[in-house]
Amino acid sequence: MRINRYISQSGLCSRREADRLIEEGAVFLNGNKAELGDVVNEGDEVTVNGRPLDVSRKHLYFALNKPKGIVCTLSEKEENNLYKCIDIRGFITYAGRLDKDSEGLLILTNDGDLINSLMTGGRGHEKEYVVTVAGSLDDSVTGEMQKGVWLPEIRRKTLPCRAWISGENEFHIVLTQGINRQIRRMCKVFGLKVKKLERIRIENIRLGELKPGNIRKLGAGEIKELRKRAGCEQ
Repeated sequence: MRINRYISQSGLCSRREADRLIEEGAVFLNGNKAELGDVVNEGDEVTVNGRPLDVSRKHLYFALNKPKGIVCTLSEKEENNLYKCIDIRGFITYAGRLDKDSEGLLILTNDGDLINSLMTGGRGHEKEYVVTVAGSLDDSVTGEMQKGVWLPEIRRKTLPCRAWISGENEFHIVLTQGINRQIRRMCKVFGLKVKKLERIRIENIRLGELKPGNIRKLGAGEIKELRKRAGCEQ
């Protein structure tokens, strides 16, 4: 198994993040500084920042309702980190971030394959949001959003999506890509100021009645369906 996948399987981070750690010299394989492309065999020891990894630990899966103001990080250097909401220590991380001003559903897990799949662009996983804006809306805005929107700040056009009005100043949008601050950038194009942005679904996992700051374990059926949709090995 390649070392970046081994690190991801431990639940520490995605493969891309694992590559970054390797390049920074934070990863050692059997006491030697690891290199990109190294292969981990049975009985080998991998450490990250001096801490041994173990891919044999039981996989954990949680849904968290992230409140506004909490930063998607487990680094305790950030005062408003996710540990303000969760009491889980060890190798577990989020699969798909939300910015500080957004709220709603986060999936927390140590399933490296799932993390990698959900955080890799181009996989087409659905994420649904409820957006409240200042002022009223009309169908022309959501209609244009569905076609894809040119974002001048990053010179990129968003992919076609589903969007529909659900209130005078509220709409739902379902994305299959993960451009940074995508919805806020899309709204800005139409002169809309976002007052509230809440993620309510990732594929089959729904926020439901989970209160802000609360966490729940995912059920076996939810996990099986999510991994299936993510293309993870069963």
